[in-house]
Amino acid sequence: MNSTMPKPEHPRPQLVRENWLNLNGTWEFEIDAGDSGLERGLTTRELNSEILVPFAPESALSGIEHVDFMEAVWYRRTVSIPQEWAGQNVLLHFGAVDHDATVWVNGVEVARHRGGFTPFTADLGGVAEPGTDAVIVVRARDSRHEMQARGKQATWYNNTHCQYTRTTGIWQTVWMEAVPEVHIQRLRMTPNLANSSIALEAPVSQNRSGHTVTAVLSDKGDVQVEVTVKADLDLTPSLRLEIPADSLRPWSIEDPFLYDLEVSIRDSSGQVVDQVSSYAAVRSVALDGKVVRINGKAVFQRLILDQGYWPESLMTSPDDAALIKDIELSMAAGFNGARLHEKVFEERFLYHADRLGYLVWGEFGDWGVSGGGTVGHNQKPTASFVAQWLEVLKRDFNHPSIIGWCPLNETHQVMHDRPTVLDDVTEAMFLATKLADPTRPVIDASGYSHRIRETDIYDSHSYEQDPDRFRLEQQGLADGKPYINQTADGQDHSVPYAGQPYFVSEFGGIWWNELEARQSADGSDVATSWGYGQRVSSEEEFYTRFDGLCSVLLDNPDMFGYCYTQLTDVFQEKNGIFNFDRSNKFDVERIRASQIRPAAIEIRN
Repeated sequence: MNSTMPKPEHPRPQLVRENWLNLNGTWEFEIDAGDSGLERGLTTRELNSEILVPFAPESALSGIEHVDFMEAVWYRRTVSIPQEWAGQNVLLHFGAVDHDATVWVNGVEVARHRGGFTPFTADLGGVAEPGTDAVIVVRARDSRHEMQARGKQATWYNNTHCQYTRTTGIWQTVWMEAVPEVHIQRLRMTPNLANSSIALEAPVSQNRSGHTVTAVLSDKGDVQVEVTVKADLDLTPSLRLEIPADSLRPWSIEDPFLYDLEVSIRDSSGQVVDQVSSYAAVRSVALDGKVVRINGKAVFQRLILDQGYWPESLMTSPDDAALIKDIELSMAAGFNGARLHEKVFEERFLYHADRLGYLVWGEFGDWGVSGGGTVGHNQKPTASFVAQWLEVLKRDFNHPSIIGWCPLNETHQVMHDRPTVLDDVTEAMFLATKLADPTRPVIDASGYSHRIRETDIYDSHSYEQDPDRFRLEQQGLADGKPYINQTADGQDHSVPYAGQPYFVSEFGGIWWNELEARQSADGSDVATSWGYGQRVSSEEEFYTRFDGLCSVLLDNPDMFGYCYTQLTDVFQEKNGIFNFDRSNKFDVERIRASQIRPAAIEIRN
């Protein structure tokens, strides 16, 4: 097993300090099949195996590759905390642990967290100090039987259809950093293109008398704005960074410009107490009838469905370059963004999307609340969904690449005469999103059960494979009667469409497997792959169908975008633009040529 530290990059590019320590690498590990480890003393003894963190034990890169169910898993590692951190607090960060995590350090419980997609932190003050060793023990519970947000992870043994091998335990970077007693917490930046400014909130751990917060916005070392405010009056100091007109460069897909940002706390004598490096951008999103405008311009969103799986590492990218490669592959094929589907991606993916000018819809991995993976998932999401989604919004609010939020996906439930749990949780997640972020549009649920009448965006999912029938299906949008997902017997899942911007947020999914196509030609076909609708019989038929389906939506003057399924094949699901290993599957230039012409809504607006 390669013990070289994987993923050594700083996992949180929007809040970087000099004093930090990456804890990826070899940890002790043990599978706890009956979740009895606490009673058996696993908090205090060495574990019986090793694993390469941050790769999940189901993955090949972890060195374990155990793909059966694990009720619980345990991790253990001893870390020497640098002596040079003396006088500062030590924070232990976990990027994501699936699903319910408990953390002990030197025998003391320091954190509990529920949710497999969001970060959490333990303050080690009084437990482990600089210059000493910290024995870190983590238990992660991940039962197949409980209702939880698990995204596309199968609750049955085999990969089938569009559900895949599970991810258990630590699957994002673990790290430490040193912070002073009075320190800056996660920044919040709200751009305002109309007045060329950024509203910056800089929460601090304490409002110490005489302290100030200073923000410096610069362009490659050339200071554009410097603002200082008192940090001892308001619980959360806030600053307004007004950018001179001749220095304003709005972030866009053509020019994804990012300002450098440094924020510091100074004490009453002017000495720097804490300092963090970040970046910021100015761009706007607005709704105008059926048009979604970015920086005042109608931009047709040519999105790809990206599920963020890799054959050797599952939900964890094998390295940072893999995150960049997925964006570059998508853009090379003519897409300008993605739905990050049924998963909260690593924060560094969003950093690269910010750098590269790639539009993103932030999403939650809400599937998996049927209590057993049966048909009818997402009937009864729990209250924890709201808490976890708020953690997503807090983590990702600042990323300019995110131009919309999608808290739920394909919730299935016929409209009832009485409110249901699904209604309550959908409304809670929608209202929480609107309150946390009034700057981006929100779709209450992508496809099927639209439960919120005031949802900003309305959509449907359609895997109709015939372009002519697809055109007939979608033409009602001009008369305010768009295609809406219903049950097989025609019952409604959703409140009526009310004229919002509309797009088909899943379509295509064209099934192509070259090996099976050859077998079909010689009469020996036994299909083991899966895709939507009738599999094309040749690569040429794929190009014809892809072009026809995209043209239906590009030519519709009331359609603001689309999302094609999907970027890569994933295990048995063979409907990607690229193979699962990211190798070429098609002539990318032909796929690009079908998309890059101006869309009707761009021409008209």
